[in-house]
Amino acid sequence: MSDAKQMLHRYLQSSREAVLWKLEGLSERDLRWPHTRTGTNLLGLVKHLAGVELGYFGDTFGRPAPIELVWLADDAPPNVDMWATEDESAEYVVGLYRQAWAHSDATIEALGLEDVGRVPWWRDGEVTLHHVLVHVIAETARHAGHADIVRELIDGAAGLRAGATNLPAKGAGWWDEYVANLRTVAESFER
Repeated sequence: MSDAKQMLHRYLQSSREAVLWKLEGLSERDLRWPHTRTGTNLLGLVKHLAGVELGYFGDTFGRPAPIELVWLADDAPPNVDMWATEDESAEYVVGLYRQAWAHSDATIEALGLEDVGRVPWWRDGEVTLHHVLVHVIAETARHAGHADIVRELIDGAAGLRAGATNLPAKGAGWWDEYVANLRTVAESFER
């Protein structure tokens, strides 16, 4: 890869695709089911990331999103950027995320890494495209990790991406023994 912007864009795209892979083959119920005390769910992570991209690659650089984000309205339900309402199907949320990608990609293509924007919700809001790319890559990768864990809780599917799980190719018995060993080690600290 000859160009830093191209490399950063590639890392962003890789994390985007990892997030969407975690949704494949699941029902609407499984995609929406809250798996943590704070309600973390797969579809909510994708919806949140769509908003992240539209904000950071949109308003920050004077390129407002072509999509109205209804969850920003004063009368929106609490924390609604982190879950899909009954009216928002998985197809809709994934489509929204892909629209966000297209808008973000156009911004990334149009600007140089040193071009300046302003993040209105940051105290020192002046940023470069480079800064925003690194920030959004980090946030997307963080949420891809959340999605990885949630997906494993749903049906045991785990790994980096389709065709390259990045996990040891071991059978269920090996994994059961491995987890049992980890529990034994952890329990040793209670004695």
